[in-house]
Amino acid sequence: MDLALYDSEHGYYARAVRRSGRTGDFFTSVDVGPLFGALLAAQLAEMAAILRGESQVPAESRIPNPESRFDLVEAGAGNGRLSADILRAAREVDPAFYDAIRLHLVEASGAARAAQAGTLGDAGDRLASSGPQLPAAFEGALIANELLDAMPVHQVVMREGGLKEVYVIGDPERVALRALEGPPSTPALQDYLDRLGITLEPGWRVEINLRAVEWVRGVARRLRRGFIILIDYGHEARELYSPAHAEGTLTTFAGHRSAGPESGADTPAWLQQPGERDITAHVDFTSVRDAAEAEGLTTIAFLDQTYFLMGLLPVLADPQSALRNPQFKTLIVPGGLGSTHKVLILGKGVGTPALLGCSFRVRVT
Repeated sequence: MDLALYDSEHGYYARAVRRSGRTGDFFTSVDVGPLFGALLAAQLAEMAAILRGESQVPAESRIPNPESRFDLVEAGAGNGRLSADILRAAREVDPAFYDAIRLHLVEASGAARAAQAGTLGDAGDRLASSGPQLPAAFEGALIANELLDAMPVHQVVMREGGLKEVYVIGDPERVALRALEGPPSTPALQDYLDRLGITLEPGWRVEINLRAVEWVRGVARRLRRGFIILIDYGHEARELYSPAHAEGTLTTFAGHRSAGPESGADTPAWLQQPGERDITAHVDFTSVRDAAEAEGLTTIAFLDQTYFLMGLLPVLADPQSALRNPQFKTLIVPGGLGSTHKVLILGKGVGTPALLGCSFRVRVT
């Protein structure tokens, strides 16, 4: 999965500037239009005000302070479209916030990084850094939209004799890759399940994302003070590792069509056409949250994207017009982006503020 997605020469993400949208393989909230970025800008502006101790000061009354700085880190930034939407909305609605932003774009694909300056355009004056690694330290907020689901996972299956891991091997006769079960590559896989109190039944096939846990720990250590917003599709562990997902969630997308788990196939869909398809698995938000809290972060909220965006709607200049906007309807539609995508908000050194994004309802469906 790591090679198929991120190999510098052949990887699916490494070879292209953009993979989503109508002409791509899948659709994200960013592809809906700039409204998603404008709503996030409102939440980020409130977070910046909290860090400055100005959360009760209206945006139009804030005075730009050249010494203030708000590090905005976007992880998995692609060509920078989401950050561009955030910056342009901030510049229009809250110039003081815009002037405080120092943007850091984190992206593995060199092709996508090369396109960021063009995407940011006249908002490029806020760009402080762009590279494949997180900043060594930052104070402000990190946002990651649909990043964790694309991190390489381990797939395991429970057999009568115990836990097995699914390996990938070459098949010279068929000139193809195929899956083969063997002993777990690391005791961390069983430890992961034990820590969650999960007992897999014989035949259950699931994914374990050790990389996501390591990543959020790294972010927590680099964040001096501020917030983390993680938006992705996934579940609490008790739902992810349950009969409802007993065949796993590892899947591929190509041309807006998904190929789901094939537990009986030795060449499952996710092994076909490596480097030409997206590969993804649902996120275990329980383990991500636990890892963050173990590093000193506080969970502020976990909720559906629908309720998060509904809480931000009133801060727009014309909420009623936005409510009728087809973009907004797409972002909150049940069964679509609104309910499949969850928002996990974490904080460090900020307490548990009553954020705008949590003002409508904190609910997970």
